[in-house]
Order: sequence, then C-alpha cells, then structure tokens
Amino acid sequence: MKIKLLCVLTTLCILGTTARAQDESITDEDLKRYAVAMDSIEHMKENLIATISDMVKSNENVSAARYNDLSKIIEDEVKLKEANATEEEIAFVKSVAAKKEEETTKINETFQSLAKDYVGVKTYNAVKKALKEDEAVKAKYDAMMDELAEDDVAKK
Repeated sequence: MKIKLLCVLTTLCILGTTARAQDESITDEDLKRYAVAMDSIEHMKENLIATISDMVKSNENVSAARYNDLSKIIEDEVKLKEANATEEEIAFVKSVAAKKEEETTKINETFQSLAKDYVGVKTYNAVKKALKEDEAVKAKYDAMMDELAEDDVAKK
C-alpha cells in the first residue's frame, strides 16, 4: 500500500513540472485545501483498516493470528502446504487481499483527484515542499490538522 501511495505521489510530482517560485507564498486557503485533502485520505485509510479488521474478526473459521500467518505466505504454495492451509483459509485470505487492493485503488484514485482537482498540482507540490522546508508553514499545517481532528471527534 505504501508503494502504491509512493507511486501516486511521484506521478503528481512529475505532473507538476512547474513548481511555484520560491518567493511566492502559500496562502492559508492553499494550506487548508491541502490539509482537508490529506485528512480525507487519512480517513479513507482508517476506514480500510477497520474494514479489513472487521473482516478478520468476524470470520469464525480463521483466527486473526492464523490470518496474519497465512497472509504473509499467501503467494507461496509450498509454504501454504507446509502450514497446512485449507482451501477455505486460502480463499478467505485472498478475499481480504482483494478487498484491500480494491479499496487501495479507490484511495489512490481519490488522492489523485483531490490533489489535481481540489488542491491543484502546482499548489500540492508547493505545499508539500514548503512543509519540508518551512517550519512556519509546517506549524500552521499541524494546527489545521489538529483542528480537523477535533472537528471529526465532535461529529462522532
């Protein structure tokens, strides 16, 4: 999942070949849009983790520990045989992997759409760069993310 996200980020960086000039400042609105986009993606990731966790916990035939063991070797037929994995266990682990891949694809598509259409590629790249290089921008961003987290808690 991290590799796919890295590929998406690399693609966005390539799309944004013309970065903002260094003396051009990032507006609060730019930073807010970036924060909202990142918060939305983080929520999607949390929902995916919860979905996978629920799938594993609710399966009465494959324990969480067994799932964890089998998921590490699911592509290795020899190791599956050595682990005495049943067809049912293999099918379940593969169904969880398929769900994870499907939802990861949706997250990546949403991420690309938010970065391109909501934040803007140039702005996305400029904010991302500023967050690494400018402590003031980073502090403001962290405050915005904290505020979004508080809003999320208040909504629950």
